[in-house]
Parts: sequence; C-alpha cells; structure tokens
Amino acid sequence: MSVRGKDRQIDNIELNVGDIARSKAFYGSAFGWTFVDYGPTYTEFTDGRLTGGFTTGEPVRPGGPLIILYADNLAETQRRLKALGAVFTREIFSFPGGSRFHFTDPDGYELAVWTEQQ
Repeated sequence: MSVRGKDRQIDNIELNVGDIARSKAFYGSAFGWTFVDYGPTYTEFTDGRLTGGFTTGEPVRPGGPLIILYADNLAETQRRLKALGAVFTREIFSFPGGSRFHFTDPDGYELAVWTEQQ
C-alpha cells in the first residue's frame, strides 16, 4: 500500500465491487483518482491524499459508512457524475458550513460530495 497516515486518521477505504475496470473508469473519470493493480482481484486507488482499494474478493455490500468527497465546484462535479451515469439519491442541499449532494456508484454504494460554498 502507499504512504501511511498519522495515528487515528483514516488510512484506507476498501470497497467490494462487481467489476474493477468499471470502478476504475468511473472514479478515474469522475474524480481523477489513480490506481495501482495488485493482481486480478485488487486495485489500490488514491486521490493524492487518501488511499483505498477496490476488490472482487468479497460480495458487493452497498451501504456502510458514508464516504464524503470534497469538490471546489459542486455543480461541475454533479454534471460529470451525471454524464457517467451516477444515480442521485439527494440533490444539492445546504447545511451549516456548505452544500452537498448524494449519489450511488455503479455497484450501489452511496457517496456524497460537499463544498464550503452555499
């Protein structure tokens, strides 16, 4: 795995997916993530700050913790996700400190994207 985080910080997020190539294409296009393959059933991803992995070694388990990504331009990120076929489960809404929306990826995982702008 890549560089390790500091004590008590998120170090890695692992998602069970149905198709690693599809997940790489989706997240690479949507967020610019890069990947390192570790065999046919696992690839590590990074956004330049955090790392995680996609694996086909276990069944897909949508749900779990909500992963929240940050975007400087929320509307542009939403347009990019829409073009990639993301399903939006909550449209853009404001909250104290910013705005965000929720979407599901090709395997049904729900994620959110937020920005500080209202």
